[in-house]
Amino acid sequence: MRCPFCNSEKDKVIDSRASEAGKVIRRRRQCTQCNRRFTTYERVEDTSRLTVIKRDGRRVPYDRDHILTGLQKACYKRPIEAAVLDKLVDEVDKEIFKVADREIASINIGQRVVQKLRKVDQVAYVRFASVYHKFSDVGEFVDEVRSIQNIVPEPKAQQKLFEA
Repeated sequence: MRCPFCNSEKDKVIDSRASEAGKVIRRRRQCTQCNRRFTTYERVEDTSRLTVIKRDGRRVPYDRDHILTGLQKACYKRPIEAAVLDKLVDEVDKEIFKVADREIASINIGQRVVQKLRKVDQVAYVRFASVYHKFSDVGEFVDEVRSIQNIVPEPKAQQKLFEA
């Protein structure tokens, strides 16, 4: 592992922990050259590669980081923790691998992300949806914003008064 500060290849592992329900190993490292510390994550690479079919017909390898990057852009300067976004990507990732064996349409992935993001933050949802839906005019965009305004958000961390 190369040190991100001095580019040295000499480091030592200070601490290792399982993370994300045992799917990832988090390692805390210290460079022996500059003595600075940094964190690395090890994740199992999926042996069954999934291919994403883009709108234009291109086929590209599935990359969960692509989803996370899109969410981070949509949630820029919003009060949303990184852990919430990671959890959302994990949920979408799990759903995708349940339904798809070798190929999946990018539209299918986008629908899953949009549904989950709508529950997390309405502003981030509108940002993401504006790119995902490719609105052709302002009227379509305004209609989407109005549809969100009619939804009453569910209070977070509040218990229900009556159980059905």
